[in-house]
Amino acid sequence: MKIKKILVIVLGTISWSLTMVKSGLIYPFGMGFWGANGHDGVWHIALINSLAKGFFNMPVFAGEILKNYHIGFDFLVAFLHKITLIPVVTLYFQIVPPILAFLVGVLTYKFVLEWRKSEKAAFWSTFFVYFGASFGWIINLLRGKGMGGESMFWSQQGISSLINPPFALSLAMILAGLIFLLKLLKKFSWTSFIFATLFLGLTFEVKVYAGILLLGGLLVATLKNRKIFWIFLSALTISLILFFAFNRGGTTLLVFKPFWFLETMMGLSDRLYWPRFYSAMTNYKLGRVWLKEIPAYLVAFAIFYVGNMGTRLIKGFAVWKRVKDIKLADSMDFFFASIIVAGTVIPMFFLQEGTPWNTIQFFYYSLFAASILAGVAMPEILALMKTKIQTAILVTGVVLLTIPTTIGTLVEVYLPIRPPAKISNEELSALNFLAKQKEGTVLTYPFDRLAAQNAVANPPRPLYLYESTAYVSAFSGKPVFLEDEVNLDITGCDWRARRKLVEEFYASQDHALVGSFLKKNNINYVYWLKGQRATLGESQLGIKKIFENNAVDIFKVE
Repeated sequence: MKIKKILVIVLGTISWSLTMVKSGLIYPFGMGFWGANGHDGVWHIALINSLAKGFFNMPVFAGEILKNYHIGFDFLVAFLHKITLIPVVTLYFQIVPPILAFLVGVLTYKFVLEWRKSEKAAFWSTFFVYFGASFGWIINLLRGKGMGGESMFWSQQGISSLINPPFALSLAMILAGLIFLLKLLKKFSWTSFIFATLFLGLTFEVKVYAGILLLGGLLVATLKNRKIFWIFLSALTISLILFFAFNRGGTTLLVFKPFWFLETMMGLSDRLYWPRFYSAMTNYKLGRVWLKEIPAYLVAFAIFYVGNMGTRLIKGFAVWKRVKDIKLADSMDFFFASIIVAGTVIPMFFLQEGTPWNTIQFFYYSLFAASILAGVAMPEILALMKTKIQTAILVTGVVLLTIPTTIGTLVEVYLPIRPPAKISNEELSALNFLAKQKEGTVLTYPFDRLAAQNAVANPPRPLYLYESTAYVSAFSGKPVFLEDEVNLDITGCDWRARRKLVEEFYASQDHALVGSFLKKNNINYVYWLKGQRATLGESQLGIKKIFENNAVDIFKVE
């Protein structure tokens, strides 16, 4: 079992890390970004650089305080950067991911072993945490599209955990906290109490979705063991202190919109895409045909749940066994069951304002909890097998039905030679120059979504024609007046009003207006790609060129 344990952790660490380690490196075409790293990774780098300088402001919305965002992971990497002097890009893409992947696997194994006293359960839980995946690959194969389909039913799967590094860190913190909690329940010690409280309480600021589900799970677990209440209360206190300390002026971003994920799963071409079913279910809803609407949405939910769970559905064996005899269930069973239920129900009814799909992240924790319980169920199912042949068939079947998504996602998304997005060497040179200048706010051109949509599809595409990202802030280390509209939506910033001001500035022929704009908004630098200009000339704007190459002009406001 020790060899199997080492093998699954090593393979899991490598497979997870492959989604990150190629990004952020320099290639002949510039710096490449695979998968979501072209947007999400760049945002985190911008935020980490800002935090490393001691600023708690929005790096892409200069002058505004950061709010409605959990900064735990970014703060940790900023701290590592300060004490090691390792570049943030290297920490984010090449160093922290393998460490996190390894920690999640080791802590999963250690937690389940501590909880169930079964090496087999610990092994299988670790397997499902690393490789657990949806059944989307089956649909893709039937449609002749290869073995991808990871998020066909909306949720990301195990292989993409590091693409969302705060999520991966939150898993490690939850597992560490639960290990200390188990030790505490066996024998009280202040060391176990303090570490359990800290790990579980600090999780809220690493990933708010995790914090909400975690606190709810601890409260439900008190129904089985009242001693957990004091850990719940202590973790809640830490969470509330951090929330109010780092979220002053924040707003509630959740809006009630039931079954949006079910409808878009059926209606969007980059999801399951069953247009006839989508048309039927939504028409039943509009026409209030309850007798047809309810069954249609129940079927859609079943497809969503089963499709996303994949082979983790075998958790049902362990769950049903404990439902039939509740005495078999302990506090951890209650904890994980509550996370599965709450993490599934919340996104079914609530969306995040501005970026609706973000609430699917609640469901990520349902999949994680299901992975743990599936691992617990596996040895119990194997014990029912009467022959070695039956055991071999079951094990082989589970593995073969589980890993295609991991293989397909790596091959199709993260291992191709050319990435979908890049920063050219010329832009990197310009951003490096800007990074060496005195601190000040940078004005860029607003993101042109139409130009991005019409851009040549041959990869890699420059980030300014890829998505609205934080790349100028990320690689110059300077706050940008307006950048990354996606994350501005997520954090609830009124960026549209600011964008209108920027557009008016560029179009204006009023000398007084443009001068007032630059002064009022404390603009120090202007970053333009070749071909980008304002209506008025440089001298009329009051700016002086301080850098030029084949791709970029940088000006200083005089």
